[in-house]
Amino acid sequence: MEERVESWKPHLLGFVLPVITVAGIIQGGWWAFSGFVWAVGICPIIDMVSPKAAPVRNQTSTKPWDALLFMHTIAYLSCIGVLLWQADSEGFGLPLVLGGLSVGVVGGISGIINAHEAGHRKKGSLIWRMSRLNLLMVLYLHFTTEHNHGHHRNYATSIDPASSPEGRSFYTQLVMTLPLQYFSAWKTHKEKGLGFVQNPIFHGTMIQLFLIGILWYYSPAVMYAFLIQAILAIILLEYVNYIEHYGLVREVGEKHSQMHSWEYRGVWSRWTLLELPLHPAHHLKASLPLWDLRAQENSPQLPFGYYTSFWIALIPPLWKDLMRKQIARLV
Repeated sequence: MEERVESWKPHLLGFVLPVITVAGIIQGGWWAFSGFVWAVGICPIIDMVSPKAAPVRNQTSTKPWDALLFMHTIAYLSCIGVLLWQADSEGFGLPLVLGGLSVGVVGGISGIINAHEAGHRKKGSLIWRMSRLNLLMVLYLHFTTEHNHGHHRNYATSIDPASSPEGRSFYTQLVMTLPLQYFSAWKTHKEKGLGFVQNPIFHGTMIQLFLIGILWYYSPAVMYAFLIQAILAIILLEYVNYIEHYGLVREVGEKHSQMHSWEYRGVWSRWTLLELPLHPAHHLKASLPLWDLRAQENSPQLPFGYYTSFWIALIPPLWKDLMRKQIARLV
């Protein structure tokens, strides 16, 4: 495995999406769909032709990397602000739906992937609180509990609702994982002696319902726009969960290794998704920040990047056949 030195600067490419999204919504009409078209139409092509590389860092300061996370939050909140402004100005219509879908993709990346990284930082720190704000904007506040305390302990096992066994379609996984992760997060706090009203998941649910109620009271169109972007962001999160451990089996209690997560080294997926494709390294040590993640020598490799795999995963027979061959190579 050949490694190459990389800086933080290529990660600025991740801001192309929110810029296109804001510009498209302001332009109006079909232009509001620009962010979605860029992310799911053009990025898969770039993903397929981009080179692969195993990165190492020689940075003297981590401040630019943390700044990237804050910038992603600002970019996401800006997209939401412009979307809700459009909804308030023009009411419910096709441009609102198209804009909501574009912002939803931004929410899946600048919101949730960002929150995933920041949610592993010190609880109560500014960057950790930023991750909570991001998750509130996608109505998924229970994610931090379930991901940090459930998924990282149980990933690739039969008891992890976020991991998918071989042969399960993305659609089946989506229907199953949404309630199971919520109740798993609830159970985590319940086992600590936090009853119904004391449970932080209950608090988060009430806050989210209150937010939706406020938006509805102000304007149903504004609420619909907010819900569209949040729902798509959640779907994209669960798509990522689906592919990251698909078909990889670890017995409950078995020591985890780099063989229990799929890796992808394509630079476009890495640079625009905050190094999320270097997933085996993240699971080997969850506290490692994104700039310290390294490609693992013998980790399983996804055949395509995250953008390209999205379309394949939407066609279950194609995805299952592709991954069956990939899994067979691991034996």
